[in-house]
Amino acid sequence: MIDTDYKFGEVHALATQLDGAMDKVHFKSIFENANGGVSLLAFKQGQSLAQHTAPAEVMVYVIEGEIGFTMLDKPHIINAGEFLLMGQDVPHSVVAKADSKVLLIKIKA
Repeated sequence: MIDTDYKFGEVHALATQLDGAMDKVHFKSIFENANGGVSLLAFKQGQSLAQHTAPAEVMVYVIEGEIGFTMLDKPHIINAGEFLLMGQDVPHSVVAKADSKVLLIKIKA
């Protein structure tokens, strides 16, 4: 069973589902279940997520903007239209180089 606030069969504009705020990075779940999920993140320029790990395989897709993504101490720049794949439990951090929206797809192996 998938947990979502959206109705199947309806069309939604993804980038307009969430706006960034000055106080923190904003997260919105599109859908999820015990095997993973899809979330939208909105960053204002300069906002960051400190180093952490994810209990799933991850695809990070930048919809708008540009982020710095450091994985295993190796920095990457990901621009709008680009993505990066990351394994489960890999240490990583994120900083927004510009106002950005990111789609995060998590799948537990």
